[in-house]
Amino acid sequence: MSASHARSVCRVSIGGTWAGPQSLCLLAPHSDGSHNRMSTVAVIPARGGSKGIPRKNVRLVAGKPLLAYTIEHALACPLVDRVAVSTDDPEIAAVAIEYGAEVIHRPPEISGDAASSESALLHALDHLKAAEGYEPELVVFLQATSPIRQTGDVQGAIETLQREQADSLFSAGPLHGFVWRIEAGELRSLSYDYRHRQRRQDAPEDLVENGSIYVLRPWVLRQCGNRLGGKIAVYRMSALCSFQVDEPGDLDLISDLMAIVRHNPEAPGLSQVRLLVLDFDGVMTDNRVLVDETGKEAVWCDRADGWGIARVREAGVEVVVLSTEASPVVAARCRKLGVECIQGVDNKLASLQGIANQRLLRPEEIAYLGNDVNDLECMRWVGMPIAVADANPNVRRIAALVTEHSGGRGAVREVCDRILSALRGGREQDARGGAGWR
Repeated sequence: MSASHARSVCRVSIGGTWAGPQSLCLLAPHSDGSHNRMSTVAVIPARGGSKGIPRKNVRLVAGKPLLAYTIEHALACPLVDRVAVSTDDPEIAAVAIEYGAEVIHRPPEISGDAASSESALLHALDHLKAAEGYEPELVVFLQATSPIRQTGDVQGAIETLQREQADSLFSAGPLHGFVWRIEAGELRSLSYDYRHRQRRQDAPEDLVENGSIYVLRPWVLRQCGNRLGGKIAVYRMSALCSFQVDEPGDLDLISDLMAIVRHNPEAPGLSQVRLLVLDFDGVMTDNRVLVDETGKEAVWCDRADGWGIARVREAGVEVVVLSTEASPVVAARCRKLGVECIQGVDNKLASLQGIANQRLLRPEEIAYLGNDVNDLECMRWVGMPIAVADANPNVRRIAALVTEHSGGRGAVREVCDRILSALRGGREQDARGGAGWR
């Protein structure tokens, strides 16, 4: 089920007391219309009483609450039917619903510092069974403190468990190094014999449980009282994806890492783009306007943008300019470029959704390049929100990608080049079974 579709059916608070009608989350069929796969629920425990980093789960990281990233990863997995956040906190519940998850109200007795994640998982399963008679065949346990995952990681973990016919699975990162332990005041080498030091590439593979993804059959949790049991499998992840937010300074570090991902020319989602929507002022222009004594306006544009637009159109990507301004300058430039121009609109989001409906496009197939606050609603709705380098700070914060060039100074050409590169790379990755960042 696509992330956008999951959002459309899962904006419901279940078992809570905060807001919204009590309702069942509809289960979408598999993309091929079948129902012959394992029913799967993703559970994200997120209590409000974090001591190490107060209010950790709702702290902003690169413009979004920390919790939001993990919700989005779960919703994007086609093998996950439902995404539920288990919490005792109204603010966390509101964030969960905003980003498309269900909410299961966690009682105080299993919400304190000493409460285990297993208790939250068991409570979630018991609640779903008691309230709805819903018993999933698989549970995906995701931790919000691991906000970086590659596209396909959640799906890859589920498929690994199924392929290996395992009962439970944990994700792990590589352990490169020579590990020592202090016992009774004495040092002891653990991962190698210091008397016979090996080259790193000759050492056996060591893995560290990174806490990002667990997949398990419910009986494991009920019979073992643990997230792991029975036949255990492992899903390997990169060192970057193994980063966890544990200390206050980690929030700044993870924000910097997210910024690097946003500037990645192979940013996730670009290879799916079928429609590129452009604001005009501040995107196709440098946001300045020349006015002569008669009131006639002129703007500065970059000729390179036109070349980029022509190339992406040749590659099958449609381009539409969407502007609140009604100006002959906008119409003239679009006519010159041969692209559709919709201007003088009061509600840009409604216009954008109408454009998508006419073309039978999903939000994840649309990229939107904006620069100011009137672009925010559109950028939140599409799958690939992009900001020009000199955009309003609020726009930059929610962007999946920030250009290196400013509006009217090559930003459109840069985005077009990146889309073309991703389209080529996406075809190559599909052949190799690769995945991009999310």
